[in-house]
Amino acid sequence: MNITTLTSKRFLVPAVLLLVLVLLAIAPRLIGLDHINIMTDLIMWGVLAVSWVIFSAPTGYMSLATGGFFGIGLYTSAILYAREGVLLPLPACIVVGGLFSFCAALGIGAVTLRLRGIYFAMFTFGVVEFSNRFFNWFELEIMGARGRNVAVVDTATLYYIALIIVVAVMVTAYLIKRSRYGLALQGIGEHEEAAAHMGVDTTRLKILTFAISAFFMGAMGVATGPRVFYVDPTTAFNANYTFLPVLMALFGGMGQLYGPILGAVSFGYLRYYLITKVPYQYMLIFGITLVLVVVFLPQGVGGLIQRVQNRLGGLITKLRKGGPVEQHANT
Repeated sequence: MNITTLTSKRFLVPAVLLLVLVLLAIAPRLIGLDHINIMTDLIMWGVLAVSWVIFSAPTGYMSLATGGFFGIGLYTSAILYAREGVLLPLPACIVVGGLFSFCAALGIGAVTLRLRGIYFAMFTFGVVEFSNRFFNWFELEIMGARGRNVAVVDTATLYYIALIIVVAVMVTAYLIKRSRYGLALQGIGEHEEAAAHMGVDTTRLKILTFAISAFFMGAMGVATGPRVFYVDPTTAFNANYTFLPVLMALFGGMGQLYGPILGAVSFGYLRYYLITKVPYQYMLIFGITLVLVVVFLPQGVGGLIQRVQNRLGGLITKLRKGGPVEQHANT
């Protein structure tokens, strides 16, 4: 592979990403509000999927706490950006909600990240259920009312906020993956004991990465609050916010950074289409589709794209090598 090919590949991916970002930025002027709502929803799932991948993909730890951190963000919006009285501007609420989730993840990670395998997954999902029960008790017994109303924000503003968050989480995921910390996380996933013997502080690194991923989950939760208008424990700590991002990441593939986004868009739109068109057969078709993907595409859609790219690259290389040989033989 020559320098020209490497240079073209190096600039092709950023050029494509920039083009996609520009199209997304001007989308509200090209399509209606209903489609903007759908796109905002897909971006939300993309943020949750990428956030989950930041920690779980390299380490191999199956975290099921996404719904808990997302719910913290939703409740932050309901308290600080309530319809009865706005305490902080929405951007400040997003940062505060992300920090709340970050701090909660630090505490939860310090306790749970010493566990492994199914025990870690069960404990993190237990955190979501505990949060649901606790907020139910707190609102009914202490506050005397259940649920809170969130102030209204126009659709276009929420779309651009979600777009900023997804760009931020993608940049963060890229920087972590390309850094020495990303290499250490991969070492933890491949053989944690060996990484520890090589001097990697595995516990602290896992806790910090777990908290970073939780920050974006909480931030997206705050940005989603004005879209749902009303927040209560059942809607905030819904199990869908825990399991669907995992399924979307697996569907899209975790080998490439665009995989979770691809999975969130395709899987999320399929879910939306089935719910609106065939609501009674939705779960059956949804489940069959997921099983087929797991069986026939174990690396996800992103893995399929990567295999096609590798085969095309190998074919082009063979053709380029064959051209000069045949020309020399004829000469």
